[in-house]
Amino acid sequence: MTDFTLDDLAGIIATRARSGDPGSYTAKLVGAGVARCARKFGEEAIEATLAAVGEDDEALTAEAADVLFHLLVILEARGIPLSSVMAELKQRTAQSGLAEKASRGGAADPA
Repeated sequence: MTDFTLDDLAGIIATRARSGDPGSYTAKLVGAGVARCARKFGEEAIEATLAAVGEDDEALTAEAADVLFHLLVILEARGIPLSSVMAELKQRTAQSGLAEKASRGGAADPA
């Protein structure tokens, strides 16, 4: 198990996004705007989905890392702290998943 956390990654992303470093992928991506960040996240999510369906554990692991990274980039670009997402998850896990989903007005998906 690693001691590297999503909080650590969010901090690195925040630092790089604000660095102004022309050699930073993160700074360049955030500088391109939220829509570009979201498109990149979508691409990575599709790649993770394909790796999962293809039952390729190594590829899924790599793509999951890309998904998490790009999600945190979107949050940074929008100015939403990871702590807000974690607070939302904490609130949602205080009840069963089906009850929580029903409380948001979504149909329960048993899968």
